[in-house]
Amino acid sequence: MARLRYACDLDKSVLINNFEKRGWISVSADEDWNFYWATVQSVRSIFSVENGYRMTDDQVISHFPNHYELTRKDLMVKNIKRYRKDLEKEGSPLAEKDEPGRYVHLDFIPITFMLPADYNLFVEEFRKNPSSTWIMKPAGKARGIGIFLINRLSQLKKWSRDSKTSTFTAPSAKETYVISRYIDNPLLIGGKKFDLRLYVLVTSFRPIKCYMYRLGFCRFCTVKYNANVSELDNMFVHLTNVSIQKEGADYNAIHGGKWTIENLRVFISGTRGKEVSDKLFDEIHWLIVHSLKAVSGVIANDRHCFETYGYDIIIDDNLKPWLIEVNASPSLTSTTSADRIMKYKLISDVINIVIPPGELPDVRWNKVPAKENYGNFDLLYDEDLAQSDILVHDARGKLGLTLASGSKTKDGGKKTPASWK
Repeated sequence: MARLRYACDLDKSVLINNFEKRGWISVSADEDWNFYWATVQSVRSIFSVENGYRMTDDQVISHFPNHYELTRKDLMVKNIKRYRKDLEKEGSPLAEKDEPGRYVHLDFIPITFMLPADYNLFVEEFRKNPSSTWIMKPAGKARGIGIFLINRLSQLKKWSRDSKTSTFTAPSAKETYVISRYIDNPLLIGGKKFDLRLYVLVTSFRPIKCYMYRLGFCRFCTVKYNANVSELDNMFVHLTNVSIQKEGADYNAIHGGKWTIENLRVFISGTRGKEVSDKLFDEIHWLIVHSLKAVSGVIANDRHCFETYGYDIIIDDNLKPWLIEVNASPSLTSTTSADRIMKYKLISDVINIVIPPGELPDVRWNKVPAKENYGNFDLLYDEDLAQSDILVHDARGKLGLTLASGSKTKDGGKKTPASWK
């Protein structure tokens, strides 16, 4: 059998060691490759109209052409808002609202506006709650760059360097910022704020096929949380990004301020009960699936593509999860030995789902890997299976039959569930 040829833009040991262990042959991106772990810039170039590059059936690449519909902060919010509106127009029960007008099932992103475009809308909202805190982020940046908190309109005016006029201008005409209601009641553990970094592998957007990695982690701030106005500028209190926290005097290089998701589950089960913990994780899975559904119609669903997203989620003290952002290139740099082992396994498991072991890529494949190739991934949602479940359920309902959960296939084997539930 021909040995698989790989190209890789990143000099990361968790990638290269995986490729070498499989006996793959390293080639440059200009040569014939079967598997390309590319940067988003390379993917943009490959799929650009000017380039005219045509991929063959035995090639796969690590990003979708316009992943930014999900991974740019402003576009993610825009797409989720549009998705909710579309469901509302269809009269879908998913778009149900409560008395104050909040979505009952799809309220998983903080109130967010784009600046400068939505400045007047933001001011109107701010004046309803003048004591509220808001977080400003450049739409296209990562790793906590350019983020700050505000609790007065005058801070925005000062920042825009245009306080002489009533109009708002961003520091750079090209740069869009998102401003979101700051979650100022985060769940604390040991008095510290944390967020979740969860890995989600998507192999198709139409139909959606996605997998959740069990070995995600919590990232803790090094300094105890304090909602006081005087601490608004202290990023060691408010931002969990490792790139920021590792510069702090209290950073611990051994555990890297990280906790496994499993530890979090055990902690919440122990302090609040297993039912509460299970409900929280169901809600996290729910918001991830609906964030993918929100962009499934606009993502260019090229069959050569797969993508491993880094989801950032914050849990508030009512145990409600909030989607903060989605990263197209979650960091593969290891901060601790446990981190390195986890990320090595992550890449290994991604490869085993995207390319059946021992085979060359084949984009004509139906993208349904054998269960034994999942590794530490669980199937999060398979739209094909979900649709066939609905059809079977409807047919049985019409015949007066009930569908037992975990029903069996004709040969008596257990049917593959369509989602985590």
